[in-house]
Order: sequence, then structure tokens, then C-alpha cells
Amino acid sequence: MATYQYLIDYFNESPLLIKLAWGVSSALSVAIVILTLYLKLIRATLRKRDAESAKFRKDYEATLIEYLYSGSENGTINDLQLTIIEKLKASVPIKSKRKIIISILYNLMNEVSGEMSDSIQTLYYKTGLYDYALARLKNKNWYIIAKGIGELTRFKIEEAHDLVEPFIMHPRHEVRKETQLYMVNMFRFKGLTFLDDLKAPLSEWAQVQLLETLQKFDDQQICDIKPWLKSKNETVVLFALKLAKIYNQFEVKDTLIELLSHPIKEVRVSVIEALTSLYGIEAKEMLKANFNELSLEEQISFFGLLEKLVVPSDEPFIEKHLFHKNFEIQLLALKILKSINLDKFMGLSKSPKSKGSKRIIKFVNNI
Repeated sequence: MATYQYLIDYFNESPLLIKLAWGVSSALSVAIVILTLYLKLIRATLRKRDAESAKFRKDYEATLIEYLYSGSENGTINDLQLTIIEKLKASVPIKSKRKIIISILYNLMNEVSGEMSDSIQTLYYKTGLYDYALARLKNKNWYIIAKGIGELTRFKIEEAHDLVEPFIMHPRHEVRKETQLYMVNMFRFKGLTFLDDLKAPLSEWAQVQLLETLQKFDDQQICDIKPWLKSKNETVVLFALKLAKIYNQFEVKDTLIELLSHPIKEVRVSVIEALTSLYGIEAKEMLKANFNELSLEEQISFFGLLEKLVVPSDEPFIEKHLFHKNFEIQLLALKILKSINLDKFMGLSKSPKSKGSKRIIKFVNNI
């Protein structure tokens, strides 16, 4: 007791600053103890939740597999499957369990095909998951709408077309992208009709994703891309040019030649690249005649076309650009000359004009 009394007296007689320091230290110590206990409680709760989720996932994976393999040959839902559907319907309203069910179903969707894939779709409808996805489309938050459209895409729900299509004009590009992917995943080239009136830019990443989606499907009949090549939206034109190259649209060569006078340089360069893929020999003379008026990027692309479509009569033009100030053009010109007149190419090393280009000539000679 004497010790405690001494400490109390010492504290009372201490200066205000020391009292304040002791008070702050005591408060911090209490806070540290409380926070430590709180963190331990949170960790214990998270461990318990993770264990419950793991158990739920394990149980429902087995249940869902049982549902798939217990189906009848005629495709009707039997009593066992009805029981499983009711069991799942009871869990679907709980958000954490709904996420797990969707995750399991999606993984199974990727592993099966045919009738089993149809069974998963039926289960998606019957358990009410479809209704929750549609409810997301009515949400005010753009990211929830995007998730809802993405889910409908993953489960191949074509029936939602009329509800999803209006989001093609959504102000957020993330929602537009998900809508575009939904349309193409569900309806292939027919789903690209949104390009007809698209005003917003179609990003390079969105174009890549759409092309990857289209290329997943075999034996498709590509639609008429001419209207998109004439679009006022330059990103739509650029996407249509990619389609022309990938799907060998030789019938649009006349339209491509018209596009060589497009006001946007990036479009003109892409047109030359497309014509190169499509053997657009009709455009070669036109570009050659106007070569000096072309931008540097167009000139480089033209030499790429010329490399593929060169004929002996192009030799005088090529000779004019053997020592072009641009390295890429010089390299291409030397490669083309080597392919059509090897003797003249070999004689270049002795020419006084080629002093600064000997390394390039040597490199081309070793190719």
C-alpha cells in the first residue's frame, strides 16, 4: 500500500507535462490491448467463416455434380434433382452462399458441354440465380450492372438480350464493354449490329476482346462489313479493317481503296496494312504515284505492301529509295531489291553512295 501511495503522491506532485505524458501512455496502452483483442476476434471470425465457406463449397460441389449425373435421358427433371434445386434455392438468397454456387456452376460450365451444359442453364433458372442477375441490371451502380451482364454472358443466357441491349449506350465504358461481349458471345457476328450506330469510341482493348471472342467459334458466316468501313466513328472503321484482314474479305477491296483518302492517318495506315493482307495490287500504283505526299507511317506501310506485291517493273522506284533517311524504308527497299535483282544488290557494296549503308547491306545480304 505504501508503494501505491508513494506513486500516487509522486504523480500528484509531478509537473503538468509529466502528468499529461503518463495519461497519454496509459490511454495508448489500453487502446493497444483493446485493438489486439479485437484483431484476434476478427481473425478468429474470418477463420471460422473461411472454414464454413470451404465446407459449404465442398458439400455443394458434390451436390451439383450429383444433380448433373442423375439426369434422365429424356431431359426431364426427376425427384432427386427437384430436391437438389429446392436445397439450392434456400441458399441462393444468402449473398456469400450465392457467390459460391455461381462460382461452382461456372467452373462446371467450363468443363462440360452439350446436355450437361443445358442442365446447368436449367439449374441457373430454377434456383432463381437468373432473377438475381436481372436485378443487378436495375441497380444504380455501374459496376453492379457490369457484373450482372458478365454473369449472363458466362452462363450463355440469350433470353436476356432485350434487357441487356440498351446498355450498349451506357455512359461508362466498362458497362458498354460487357454489353458488347455479351452480344458477340451470344450472337456471334449478328451481335455486332451495335456497331451500326456506335458513337462512343471502341477502345483497342475492347477490339481485341471482341476479336478473340469471335475467333472462338468455327464455321461462321461473316456479315457485310462495308457499312462499318464507312462509319463516321474512326474506331469502328479500324475494327472493321481488322475483320477484313483476319477473315480475308477480298470483296471489300474497292471500299478499302476509297479509304486511302480517309482524313485520319491511323485509318489510312491500317488500310494499307489490310490491302497488303488482301493482295491489293490495285492500290499499289496509286500509292506509288503519290508516295511523296504520304506520311512517313504510310510510306513504311506501303513498302510492306510492295515487299509482298513487287514485280520487276517496280525496280526503278525501289532504287530511288535505297538510301532513304528512314531506316525501316531503307531496310525494306534493300530486301526487295535483293529479291528481284540479286546482281544489282550485290553491286551496291561497291557504290560510293552506299558508304553509310554498308552495315545494312551486309545485314540484308546475310538474311
